[in-house]
Amino acid sequence: MIRFSANLSMLFLEVPELERPAAARRAGFDAVEVQFPYDHEAARWRDALHAAGVELALCNVPAGDLMAGGQGLAAVPGREAAFREAVAQAAKVAQVLRPRNVNVLAGCPGPEHDRERCLDTLAGNLAHAAQVLGDLGMGVVTEAVNTVDRPRYLIDTTRAALDVIDRAAHPNLRIQYDLYHMQIMEGDLIRSLRTHCARIGHIQFADTPGRHEPGTGEIHFPNVFAALDELPYDGFVGAEYVPTGRTEDTLAWMAGRRR
Repeated sequence: MIRFSANLSMLFLEVPELERPAAARRAGFDAVEVQFPYDHEAARWRDALHAAGVELALCNVPAGDLMAGGQGLAAVPGREAAFREAVAQAAKVAQVLRPRNVNVLAGCPGPEHDRERCLDTLAGNLAHAAQVLGDLGMGVVTEAVNTVDRPRYLIDTTRAALDVIDRAAHPNLRIQYDLYHMQIMEGDLIRSLRTHCARIGHIQFADTPGRHEPGTGEIHFPNVFAALDELPYDGFVGAEYVPTGRTEDTLAWMAGRRR
């Protein structure tokens, strides 16, 4: 049966950040995700996770100016040193929090940069992150992101994500497969999950349009979850959506699926 994780950067915003692991556990989650766990001392996050009895399934390497609308770090030529500093910061925190996977956001290089050079830059940076974090026992993933929400995002399909991982040629790299982004960009989710299961390190979901909880849009989640139940996927499936109300009131999709 699927093991679900709750993305605490989007869910349980009704309570302070360090209280969200406990809120997620009360709601039935065994694991959580935190996009950027760098605003509190790592020991405080560790204590909150341990007190709640939840695992950290995923966090991100710092992404520079990306979340503020900038280009990010990982795929921009000339920002390699800044990316390595970000990996070092992520590694320091990961040693304390022990996430299962750490995600590298490719970002949105500007039109002044040649695409092939950006892909080479991203591949080199992915290989570096995979080595550093792999030495600590963590997997590294990277995800394709839709270009409706994020224009110019460098990797926007499953094939593009796999191609840059192949270019990086490091065994500690897999894709983060986000159902929301891939429904927008390519659809055919179940076939894609079945085809690429062995190369998927983490899965996230939200319905579309709107990026809200399952049942608010066009994705037929009962079928998708049933297909995931049949696959040899051993990672977590992360709820990363914008709740339409209180988080606890948007969890009907979990009924009968708690381990």
